[in-house]
Amino acid sequence: MSARAKGIIYGVGLGPGDPDLMSVRADRLVRNSRHIAFFRKLGRKGRARSIVDGMLRPDAIEFAMEYPVTTEIPLSDPRYNAILSEFYSECTQRLCDLSSSGEDVVVLCEGDPFFYGSFMHLFTRLQTTCDVETVPAITGMSAAWTASGAPITWGDDILSTVMGTLHETALTDAMTRADALVVMKIGRNLPKVRRALAKAGKANRAILVEYASMEGQTVRPLSEFDGETLPYFSIIVVHGQGRRP
Repeated sequence: MSARAKGIIYGVGLGPGDPDLMSVRADRLVRNSRHIAFFRKLGRKGRARSIVDGMLRPDAIEFAMEYPVTTEIPLSDPRYNAILSEFYSECTQRLCDLSSSGEDVVVLCEGDPFFYGSFMHLFTRLQTTCDVETVPAITGMSAAWTASGAPITWGDDILSTVMGTLHETALTDAMTRADALVVMKIGRNLPKVRRALAKAGKANRAILVEYASMEGQTVRPLSEFDGETLPYFSIIVVHGQGRRP
Protein backbone atom coordinates (compact mmCIF):
# COMPACT_ATOMS: atom_id res chain seq x y z
CA MET A 1 0.00 0.00 0.00
CA SER A 2 1.30 3.41 -0.88
CA ALA A 3 2.38 5.87 1.78
CA ARG A 4 0.23 8.97 2.34
CA ALA A 5 -0.03 11.87 4.75
CA LYS A 6 -2.13 9.70 7.03
CA GLY A 7 -2.68 5.98 6.88
CA ILE A 8 -5.96 4.07 7.14
CA ILE A 9 -6.71 1.53 9.83
CA TYR A 10 -8.82 -1.32 8.46
CA GLY A 11 -10.87 -3.59 10.70
CA VAL A 12 -10.97 -6.62 8.43
CA GLY A 13 -13.49 -9.37 9.06
CA LEU A 14 -12.00 -12.79 8.32
CA GLY A 15 -15.24 -14.73 8.56
CA PRO A 16 -15.95 -17.79 10.71
CA GLY A 17 -12.58 -19.52 10.30
CA ASP A 18 -12.25 -21.06 6.85
CA PRO A 19 -10.00 -18.78 4.71
CA ASP A 20 -12.12 -19.72 1.68
CA LEU A 21 -15.02 -17.82 3.28
CA MET A 22 -13.16 -14.49 3.41
CA SER A 23 -14.38 -11.72 1.13
CA VAL A 24 -12.34 -10.72 -1.92
CA ARG A 25 -11.64 -7.35 -0.33
CA ALA A 26 -10.50 -8.88 2.96
CA ASP A 27 -8.17 -11.25 1.08
CA ARG A 28 -6.68 -8.38 -0.90
CA LEU A 29 -6.09 -6.20 2.15
CA VAL A 30 -4.51 -9.01 4.17
CA ARG A 31 -2.15 -10.01 1.38
CA ASN A 32 -1.03 -6.47 0.58
CA SER A 33 -0.71 -4.84 3.99
CA ARG A 34 2.72 -4.27 5.55
CA HIS A 35 1.29 -3.81 9.05
CA ILE A 36 -0.89 -6.56 10.49
CA ALA A 37 -2.45 -6.32 13.96
CA PHE A 38 -4.45 -9.02 15.75
CA PHE A 39 -5.73 -10.01 19.16
CA ARG A 40 -4.64 -13.13 20.99
CA LYS A 41 -4.38 -14.65 24.43
CA LEU A 42 -0.98 -14.47 26.08
CA GLY A 43 1.22 -17.30 24.86
CA ARG A 44 -1.13 -18.27 22.02
CA LYS A 45 -0.80 -17.75 18.28
CA GLY A 46 -4.31 -16.38 18.02
CA ARG A 47 -7.19 -17.71 15.91
CA ALA A 48 -7.30 -14.66 13.65
CA ARG A 49 -3.59 -14.94 12.92
CA SER A 50 -3.94 -18.67 12.22
CA ILE A 51 -6.65 -18.02 9.64
CA VAL A 52 -4.25 -15.97 7.51
CA ASP A 53 -1.30 -18.37 7.68
CA GLY A 54 0.58 -18.29 4.38
CA MET A 55 -1.19 -15.13 3.19
CA LEU A 56 1.04 -12.38 4.61
CA ARG A 57 3.68 -10.66 2.51
CA PRO A 58 7.31 -11.53 3.41
CA ASP A 59 8.05 -8.14 4.93
CA ALA A 60 4.86 -7.92 6.99
CA ILE A 61 5.26 -6.39 10.44
CA GLU A 62 3.00 -8.02 13.01
CA PHE A 63 1.51 -6.38 16.08
CA ALA A 64 0.09 -8.95 18.50
CA MET A 65 -2.37 -7.35 20.93
CA GLU A 66 -2.32 -9.72 23.90
CA TYR A 67 -5.26 -9.60 26.28
CA PRO A 68 -4.13 -8.81 29.83
CA VAL A 69 -7.11 -10.72 31.23
CA THR A 70 -9.71 -13.15 29.87
CA THR A 71 -11.33 -15.46 32.44
CA GLU A 72 -8.93 -14.88 35.35
CA ILE A 73 -11.34 -12.55 37.13
CA PRO A 74 -15.16 -12.41 36.81
CA LEU A 75 -16.90 -9.94 34.49
CA SER A 76 -18.63 -8.43 37.50
CA ASP A 77 -15.31 -7.41 39.09
CA PRO A 78 -14.72 -3.65 38.50
CA ARG A 79 -11.08 -4.43 37.74
CA TYR A 80 -12.10 -6.36 34.62
CA ASN A 81 -13.38 -3.34 32.71
CA ALA A 82 -10.64 -1.09 34.07
CA ILE A 83 -7.85 -3.42 32.92
CA LEU A 84 -9.37 -3.98 29.48
CA SER A 85 -10.11 -0.28 29.00
CA GLU A 86 -6.46 0.58 29.57
CA PHE A 87 -5.42 -2.25 27.23
CA TYR A 88 -7.67 -1.05 24.40
CA SER A 89 -6.47 2.53 24.87
CA GLU A 90 -2.84 1.43 24.60
CA CYS A 91 -3.58 -0.56 21.44
CA THR A 92 -5.43 2.41 19.98
CA GLN A 93 -2.46 4.68 20.59
CA ARG A 94 -0.10 2.25 18.87
CA LEU A 95 -2.37 2.03 15.83
CA CYS A 96 -2.83 5.80 15.70
CA ASP A 97 0.94 6.31 15.81
CA LEU A 98 1.33 4.07 12.75
CA SER A 99 -1.52 5.85 10.98
CA SER A 100 -0.03 9.28 11.76
CA SER A 101 3.27 8.19 10.19
CA GLY A 102 1.43 7.43 6.94
CA GLU A 103 1.16 3.67 7.38
CA ASP A 104 -1.95 1.61 6.65
CA VAL A 105 -2.75 -1.08 9.20
CA VAL A 106 -4.96 -4.14 8.89
CA VAL A 107 -6.54 -5.32 12.13
CA LEU A 108 -7.54 -8.97 11.75
CA CYS A 109 -10.99 -9.72 13.15
CA GLU A 110 -12.57 -13.13 13.66
CA GLY A 111 -16.07 -13.21 12.23
CA ASP A 112 -17.52 -9.76 11.55
CA PRO A 113 -15.77 -6.75 13.15
CA PHE A 114 -19.04 -5.21 14.36
CA PHE A 115 -20.56 -8.37 15.83
CA TYR A 116 -19.43 -9.00 19.44
CA GLY A 117 -15.77 -8.57 18.45
CA SER A 118 -12.86 -6.88 20.18
CA PHE A 119 -12.37 -4.50 17.25
CA MET A 120 -15.48 -2.60 18.33
CA HIS A 121 -13.60 -1.36 21.38
CA LEU A 122 -10.82 -0.05 19.15
CA PHE A 123 -13.23 1.46 16.64
CA THR A 124 -15.01 3.64 19.20
CA ARG A 125 -11.62 5.04 20.25
CA LEU A 126 -10.16 5.34 16.75
CA GLN A 127 -13.02 6.95 14.86
CA THR A 128 -12.55 10.41 16.35
CA THR A 129 -8.80 10.62 15.78
CA CYS A 130 -7.86 8.32 12.87
CA ASP A 131 -9.11 7.27 9.46
CA VAL A 132 -10.72 3.88 10.06
CA GLU A 133 -12.66 1.59 7.74
CA THR A 134 -14.48 -1.67 8.46
CA VAL A 135 -14.71 -4.67 6.15
CA PRO A 136 -17.74 -6.85 6.99
CA ALA A 137 -17.69 -10.63 6.94
CA ILE A 138 -19.67 -13.83 7.39
CA THR A 139 -20.43 -14.33 11.08
CA GLY A 140 -19.68 -17.44 13.10
CA MET A 141 -23.38 -17.93 13.76
CA SER A 142 -24.11 -17.98 10.01
CA ALA A 143 -21.49 -20.69 9.59
CA ALA A 144 -23.03 -22.59 12.51
CA TRP A 145 -26.58 -22.72 11.19
CA THR A 146 -25.26 -23.55 7.72
CA ALA A 147 -23.31 -26.44 9.23
CA SER A 148 -26.50 -27.65 10.90
CA GLY A 149 -27.96 -28.34 7.46
CA ALA A 150 -31.24 -26.49 7.92
CA PRO A 151 -32.53 -22.90 7.58
CA ILE A 152 -32.44 -20.99 10.85
CA THR A 153 -35.65 -19.06 10.13
CA TRP A 154 -38.84 -19.41 8.11
CA GLY A 155 -41.49 -16.84 7.19
CA ASP A 156 -42.03 -14.44 10.09
CA ASP A 157 -39.82 -16.21 12.65
CA ILE A 158 -38.20 -13.95 15.22
CA LEU A 159 -34.50 -14.76 15.60
CA SER A 160 -32.72 -13.83 18.83
CA THR A 161 -29.01 -13.95 19.57
CA VAL A 162 -28.42 -14.44 23.28
CA MET A 163 -25.27 -14.63 25.37
CA GLY A 164 -24.72 -17.47 27.80
CA THR A 165 -23.25 -14.92 30.21
CA LEU A 166 -26.71 -13.44 30.87
CA HIS A 167 -28.57 -14.07 34.11
CA GLU A 168 -30.66 -17.22 33.88
CA THR A 169 -33.93 -15.28 34.14
CA ALA A 170 -32.96 -13.03 31.21
CA LEU A 171 -31.83 -16.05 29.20
CA THR A 172 -35.09 -17.88 29.78
CA ASP A 173 -37.16 -14.82 28.90
CA ALA A 174 -35.29 -14.18 25.64
CA MET A 175 -35.44 -17.84 24.66
CA THR A 176 -39.16 -18.05 25.40
CA ARG A 177 -40.04 -15.00 23.29
CA ALA A 178 -37.97 -15.99 20.23
CA ASP A 179 -38.92 -18.48 17.51
CA ALA A 180 -35.31 -19.24 16.55
CA LEU A 181 -32.17 -18.92 18.66
CA VAL A 182 -28.43 -18.49 18.45
CA VAL A 183 -26.68 -18.92 21.80
CA MET A 184 -23.09 -17.69 22.08
CA LYS A 185 -20.46 -17.21 24.80
CA ILE A 186 -21.44 -20.47 26.44
CA GLY A 187 -18.27 -21.97 27.94
CA ARG A 188 -18.77 -22.68 31.63
CA ASN A 189 -22.31 -21.27 31.41
CA LEU A 190 -23.55 -24.45 29.73
CA PRO A 191 -25.55 -25.82 32.72
CA LYS A 192 -27.37 -22.49 33.01
CA VAL A 193 -28.02 -22.42 29.24
CA ARG A 194 -29.42 -25.97 29.40
CA ARG A 195 -31.82 -25.02 32.20
CA ALA A 196 -32.99 -21.92 30.35
CA LEU A 197 -33.59 -23.88 27.14
CA ALA A 198 -35.62 -26.44 29.07
CA LYS A 199 -37.73 -23.75 30.77
CA ALA A 200 -38.33 -22.12 27.36
CA GLY A 201 -39.44 -25.45 25.88
CA LYS A 202 -36.67 -25.50 23.29
CA ALA A 203 -34.17 -27.99 24.70
CA ASN A 204 -35.31 -30.79 22.39
CA ARG A 205 -34.57 -28.65 19.31
CA ALA A 206 -31.17 -27.34 20.40
CA ILE A 207 -28.25 -28.17 18.11
CA LEU A 208 -24.64 -27.78 19.27
CA VAL A 209 -22.09 -26.70 16.65
CA GLU A 210 -18.42 -26.58 17.61
CA TYR A 211 -15.73 -24.98 15.43
CA ALA A 212 -18.12 -24.09 12.61
CA SER A 213 -16.31 -24.03 9.24
CA MET A 214 -13.01 -24.84 10.97
CA GLU A 215 -10.96 -27.98 11.34
CA GLY A 216 -12.62 -30.17 13.94
CA GLN A 217 -16.17 -29.01 13.21
CA THR A 218 -18.84 -31.09 14.95
CA VAL A 219 -22.63 -30.87 14.76
CA ARG A 220 -24.95 -32.79 17.10
CA PRO A 221 -28.09 -32.40 19.22
CA LEU A 222 -27.21 -30.70 22.49
CA SER A 223 -28.87 -33.62 24.28
CA GLU A 224 -26.06 -35.89 23.04
CA PHE A 225 -23.37 -33.80 24.75
CA ASP A 226 -22.93 -34.61 28.44
CA GLY A 227 -20.12 -32.20 29.34
CA GLU A 228 -20.36 -29.22 31.70
CA THR A 229 -18.38 -26.73 29.62
CA LEU A 230 -17.70 -25.93 25.96
CA PRO A 231 -14.75 -24.48 24.03
CA TYR A 232 -14.86 -20.84 22.92
CA PHE A 233 -15.89 -21.62 19.34
CA SER A 234 -19.19 -23.25 20.25
CA ILE A 235 -22.66 -22.10 19.27
CA ILE A 236 -26.09 -23.53 20.04
CA VAL A 237 -28.79 -23.01 17.43
CA VAL A 238 -32.52 -23.62 17.64
CA HIS A 239 -34.22 -23.55 14.26
CA GLY A 240 -37.45 -21.67 13.71
CA GLN A 241 -40.50 -23.55 12.54
CA GLY A 242 -42.42 -20.65 10.99
CA ARG A 243 -44.62 -20.05 7.99
CA ARG A 244 -43.63 -21.57 4.68
CA PRO A 245 -45.41 -22.22 1.33
